[in-house]
Amino acid sequence: MRIAIEFEGDRLSFPLEYNQSIQGFIYHNIDETLASFLHNKGFVSKGRSFKPFTFSRLLGKYRISKDRIDFEERVKFWIASPVDNLIESFASNLARKPEVFLGDERFYVASIEVKQKPSCDDAEIFMLSPVTAYSTLLKPDGGKKTYYYNPKEEDFGRLINENMKKKYTAFYRKNANNLAMDITPVKVRASDEKIVRYKGFIIKGWMGRYRIKGNEELVSLAYDTGLGAKNSQGFGMFEISRARL
Repeated sequence: MRIAIEFEGDRLSFPLEYNQSIQGFIYHNIDETLASFLHNKGFVSKGRSFKPFTFSRLLGKYRISKDRIDFEERVKFWIASPVDNLIESFASNLARKPEVFLGDERFYVASIEVKQKPSCDDAEIFMLSPVTAYSTLLKPDGGKKTYYYNPKEEDFGRLINENMKKKYTAFYRKNANNLAMDITPVKVRASDEKIVRYKGFIIKGWMGRYRIKGNEELVSLAYDTGLGAKNSQGFGMFEISRARL
């Protein structure tokens, strides 16, 4: 399930690194029991915990000044999850509040838009938030290093496919060994690389356009949870190219 939340306010200003603020805003505006389950446990597969939701970057006309991004008139973002209760709880709570706070800023909910899921087992997509794929490598001194792949590297698609299969097993409790999904870059430029700071850590991801195809259930789950890693931190959300935002 997928919805867009649009805000208006006297001052639509955010820090440039706003992912943590939006994630916290989501947790604070869904059912308390569900929020606790997702935050503390999530859906587990082979020792990996997945929080099955993702969200887009902030969308709207903006200007950047120093360390902040300021939007004109209105700003919105999309949130998606295969857990319908999460989206319904989020929308219901926001609809009942005359005003909301995101970080230190006060906003008013101007609209809540529900979007129907399109058929997406073979389609061109564009990213609404950066998709990230990485490995943790050992350095010669015994320390660890995180290596982020770019979309032209073979391991980029392989890791995204493996990650989706793990999410599928965690969420549906079914074996995904025979399922597969391919993602290939269609139009990805150097400027599509995004470097995001989250809780003091650097995360690298990529915007751009891709071709995605494969098992319909797997791709459908990707549409709701996001592609790649760190989805609940605001990574991996995509839309079908023919869709209107």
